[in-house]
Amino acid sequence: MNIDRTNWEIINCLQDNARESFANIGRKVGLTPPAVAERVKKMEDTGVIERYTVRLSNRKAGYQLRGIIMLRAFMGKLKPFLAKVSAFDEVINCYRITGNENIIMEVVLRDQEHLEKFIDELIVYGECRTHIVLSDVVSNAPIRPL
Repeated sequence: MNIDRTNWEIINCLQDNARESFANIGRKVGLTPPAVAERVKKMEDTGVIERYTVRLSNRKAGYQLRGIIMLRAFMGKLKPFLAKVSAFDEVINCYRITGNENIIMEVVLRDQEHLEKFIDELIVYGECRTHIVLSDVVSNAPIRPL
């Protein structure tokens, strides 16, 4: 699908506020609400817009720690890990990567004890390196046209 300038303007509005009305978006981009709705629907149907979501505060939801865990899988343990990782409630993002490690995960945890127990579950799959997130520098930045 061709993402023209108007579609990018609509996308920018939705990335800033996915709950913004088509009428408000239309006023910003110079289209009628039905025209905005039609463009959004087409972008949803073609997969340009994958989904709409809610972002929670991990601290206010009871998770005092957020971390990045890198896993270097043991021989023969990568596929079992990939089959299991979606069952871990702690994992909010997981990526298979290149480099020395195979996996990088973003996790949320109640406290240090929870972290220790979670690492104990992971170490059967490989070597773990854990990093605690202190603060967000850039978080969920919108994708803009290049």
